[in-house]
Amino acid sequence: MTDDLITIEVDGKPLQARKGQMLIQVTDKNDIYVPRFCYHHKLSVAANCRMCLVEVEKAPKPLPACATPVVDGMKAYTRSKLAVEAQKAVMEFLLINHPLDCPICDQGGECELQDLAMGYGRDVSRYQENKRVVKDKNIGPLVQTDMTRCIHCTRCVRFGDEIAGVRELGATGRGEHMEIGTYIEKSMVSEMSGNVIDICPVGALTSKPFRFSARSWEMVQKDSIAPHDSVGSNIHVHIKDDRVKRVVPSENETINEVWLSDRDRFSYEGLYSDDRLLSPMIKEDGAWKDVDWETALQYVTDRIQTVKKKTGADNIGALVSPAATLEELFLLQKFMRGIGCHNIDHRLRQRDFSDQDVAPIFPWLGQSIADIEKRDAVLLVGSNVRKEQPIINHRLRKATLRGCNVLVVNPVDYDFNFNIPVKIIVPPTDLPYTLAGILKAVAEQGGRKPDDADFIKLIERTNINDKHREIARKLSESKQGTVLLGNLAVAHPQFSTIRALAGAIAKLANITLGYLGESANSSGAWLAGALPHRKPAGQRSDKTGLNAFSMLEASLKAYVLLGIEPELDCWDGSKAMQAMKSAEFIVCMTAYHSEAIKSYAHVLLPIALFAETSGTYINNEGRSQSFNATVSPSGEARPAWKILRVLGNLFNLNGFNYNTSIEVRDEIQNLISNLVPGNEGRWEIPVSLPTGNGNLQRITDIPMNSIDPITRRAHALQQTMDVADGMVHVNALLARQLGLSAGSRVLVRQEECSVELPVMLDERVPERCVLVHAAQSCHASLGPSYGDITLNKV
Repeated sequence: MTDDLITIEVDGKPLQARKGQMLIQVTDKNDIYVPRFCYHHKLSVAANCRMCLVEVEKAPKPLPACATPVVDGMKAYTRSKLAVEAQKAVMEFLLINHPLDCPICDQGGECELQDLAMGYGRDVSRYQENKRVVKDKNIGPLVQTDMTRCIHCTRCVRFGDEIAGVRELGATGRGEHMEIGTYIEKSMVSEMSGNVIDICPVGALTSKPFRFSARSWEMVQKDSIAPHDSVGSNIHVHIKDDRVKRVVPSENETINEVWLSDRDRFSYEGLYSDDRLLSPMIKEDGAWKDVDWETALQYVTDRIQTVKKKTGADNIGALVSPAATLEELFLLQKFMRGIGCHNIDHRLRQRDFSDQDVAPIFPWLGQSIADIEKRDAVLLVGSNVRKEQPIINHRLRKATLRGCNVLVVNPVDYDFNFNIPVKIIVPPTDLPYTLAGILKAVAEQGGRKPDDADFIKLIERTNINDKHREIARKLSESKQGTVLLGNLAVAHPQFSTIRALAGAIAKLANITLGYLGESANSSGAWLAGALPHRKPAGQRSDKTGLNAFSMLEASLKAYVLLGIEPELDCWDGSKAMQAMKSAEFIVCMTAYHSEAIKSYAHVLLPIALFAETSGTYINNEGRSQSFNATVSPSGEARPAWKILRVLGNLFNLNGFNYNTSIEVRDEIQNLISNLVPGNEGRWEIPVSLPTGNGNLQRITDIPMNSIDPITRRAHALQQTMDVADGMVHVNALLARQLGLSAGSRVLVRQEECSVELPVMLDERVPERCVLVHAAQSCHASLGPSYGDITLNKV
């Protein structure tokens, strides 16, 4: 507002500012540089480095620009003799204990202290006493410490407290004896811990995987998009000798601001895994041999045509990763439909497809990512958002700091880094019943009933409790509320019921419904037509093919796999493995040649990964973001869109004469450019709600650093706590009932499958439930992600 504007003068230049702004904010906005170390525009003001001292008229001494609010008529001088002398004096004090190890410091060449020392430091030190030395701390596999370099700016401490929501680093001692550390030596566990590397102004906190591998001036920076969740964080890829050396955030205030999750930051190590597939391979008489591309693609063509001729195109299925690019997804569905097959799907971790015909055009967030922090009430259903979408979680945390009520209905009592006023933790079978209770409570609170008579019948016999009423009250009273469905909700065997109830709650409470989305193109895959029932842009398919689960259940004669490991990436790993081993022909377009893949595949075609190919991701808010390759593909790997283009031509299909991925992208964009996202629609309302049978229930969790083939091969990420642990999680009550203790070995049986695993006591798991991590080879032989399970002590 105009009333908030005041006029100040900086270095003789009149400037407009808002009341209450700090002086350094005004100078930054007007490109007037003031040196600083502790100040960061996303963190609170600490004013403890004093590097930003400036002269202010009528003030008795220089003042810190980061902690000095502007007033009307203020006159400040950033380059006066008094200001510069104060800044130089501060620099001299900061350098007293700082080691002269720039030649071996990873921060060299991009160090704020190094830069400012050139402008404000002395050429000869007057300090003659011994320098202090601080012992390094081991704080985990991601962040390397060299705390002798620390200048006590406390950016890392404030980041943990204010952004990550986990105060893992703190200060002990006073004066020059002050040290930054974890109090007791332990690893940082925050999913955003790597950001302390970026905000550290010196070389005290650096990247452990990157350590001593390159100098900043040797690397080239290229822009890209993170490929692991539905946010689409913007990233800079740093390259030396055509090899990715590190990944850092690229500022985009509307998406990831200046932050990046650890998964997006360190997954690049998976590009150079030991089992990277470097050339096409064909299995002959049970033995694998390297072949050239022409031979491999002709072999694939001949074998698929043979299967089609013998058993029909309906006996072929395509399973594709939701992390594939938009262009790859589009061309794969175009190829499959071109050969007369509609069996294509990217929904690998979904079981219930009963309402797919009335589902939205794509699973939309229901708002922009930036708008999440403006919400005043959020109901999370089946979501571990902190680990699944860390940037979305950060926005939710900012909302809670403004007074938002985040409410949770989950099958596991996950740890959140913000206050949860009401949460309901129930077994998976009770999840629909809980939502029905909330819907009934919302109806009672507002004195309204759902529009659909079937909903009224469904909830009339539902019992509600105080938690249902409290959640209903907070949603009904909200002005900008939303219901968000997470990965666990989508994987639930009654997902259609959950979707219908969540939609009814949102409609009755007059709030929005949104989907968090699992992977980089979970939204884009719908728009590209990588579905059995819809073509690109949501057009209804002439014929409905088999969904992902049905393809595995049907044990088709041939499978085309793109970017997946079915035994680890599908809802039922055991069924996926059985289907693969019974197929007559499987072609894997993959970046890796694991022993499991080689046991069932017949052809391996090496594909380029996210940093090696151009493409497009559409994130969960519907934003399309294209990127170029940053490095050359490893070995003889090729972008998957090029492989599919050639296959289309070998099959003499029309419309495969593309020269660049941009041509493919533009064709899709022309189809989807006028689509309007929306999550409203008709719901498949069940006749009754499911009830438990008293048996133990399996809950499946996919740790954030095990979500896809790349992260599973990123060495540093696999040393964190956010990976599959190969254990069975039960609460203490169930353990006592079964005579188990921590570390006990049990035979875990599910349907016809069994595996022996150790026990972990975990109070996050509800009664009569067993939590098992997926995406791990030792669990792949188990059955569905949800269902009855038995434990027998060994």
